[in-house]
Amino acid sequence: MAIVAIVALTPIALRSARASDAPASTVSPADALKQLLDGNQRFVDGKSEHPNQDAARRDQLVAGQHPFAAILSCSDSRTTPEIIFDRGLGDLFIVRDAGNVPNAVVLESLHYAVAHLGSKIILVLGHSNCGAVTATLAGKTGDIPEIGKLIRPAVEKSKGQPGDALENAIKENVRLTVGRLSTWKPLADSIKSGDIQVAGGIYDLQTGRVTLIDEPAGSPAK
Repeated sequence: MAIVAIVALTPIALRSARASDAPASTVSPADALKQLLDGNQRFVDGKSEHPNQDAARRDQLVAGQHPFAAILSCSDSRTTPEIIFDRGLGDLFIVRDAGNVPNAVVLESLHYAVAHLGSKIILVLGHSNCGAVTATLAGKTGDIPEIGKLIRPAVEKSKGQPGDALENAIKENVRLTVGRLSTWKPLADSIKSGDIQVAGGIYDLQTGRVTLIDEPAGSPAK
């Protein structure tokens, strides 16, 4: 029986040994953002490499994860972060909800990513033609009352701006979320010290390109 037990445990022990090799992220916030944008460029060009998506990577991550980036994105089925940034297992810590809005659960999840997993950048990712923003802009939030409450300040702030009303509201929704994250106490000190950055971007459903808006919070002064 002892021999059987040893044989049975051996694969687990070997797998644990491989998992311990999972590297912690040592990239800077700026480099983490560059990795995201480089991956998006590959996706736009139709040259995705699909990294870290094999059995070896899966085994490597059994004992822990060290995603280099955390992303708050909309739940829209057309905006899957691992695909549009050409990343794989263990690379991204993703929080998704309709309208990419920062409720309490979202805030705590993002804080967990940077405080305990070592993520260096938080990217707030909106997208073109967002249904949740469209509904809020039209005052039709009966089915999404809590989401509508969180998006409404962006709609109000964008009123009167030149250009497309929906595009303006989508951008303001991202900007306000970046601002909230940047001033939220559990994150504020790390952002101020430059240990992490918070950036905002918009994903274009037609082109596949992510475009940053404004300078990331926590960027070194130029």
